[in-house]
Amino acid sequence: RAHGVLVKELLKGKRADVVTAKPNDTIDALAHRLTLENIGAVVVSGNGKTVEGIISERDVVRGLSRHRSNLLTMRVSELMTREVLTCSPDDNIKDIMHQMTQRRVRHLPVVEKGQLIGLISIGDVVKNRLDLMQLEANVLRDQLVAHN
Repeated sequence: RAHGVLVKELLKGKRADVVTAKPNDTIDALAHRLTLENIGAVVVSGNGKTVEGIISERDVVRGLSRHRSNLLTMRVSELMTREVLTCSPDDNIKDIMHQMTQRRVRHLPVVEKGQLIGLISIGDVVKNRLDLMQLEANVLRDQLVAHN
């Protein structure tokens, strides 16, 4: 396939529900949630469907250096990134990887018709690319073995 792997194919291997936080959640609650779910970022959404922002471990660490002991009682909406780069299920993984690298973004909400349907990380994208390269290497090795 010339167009490459699409985001929707990457989503197949991931959990269907996207972990979200509400704008009024405290940073304390957010930190517990990130730890509990063993994830690095959550989409901020009041209704669980529309993307209002994104907040990551990195935002929490930056918040800690700026706000010190006030951080834990602050609201997610005070620290979240409001300008969120998103992608669609039909976007090409190669393009997404390029955008994530250029913009230094580690997590990308997947949005379809204005609704949040998934979240992909740079780790998901890199793993997919490596799996693909491994598959190609195996096919080439098998062809070499078959012709010798």
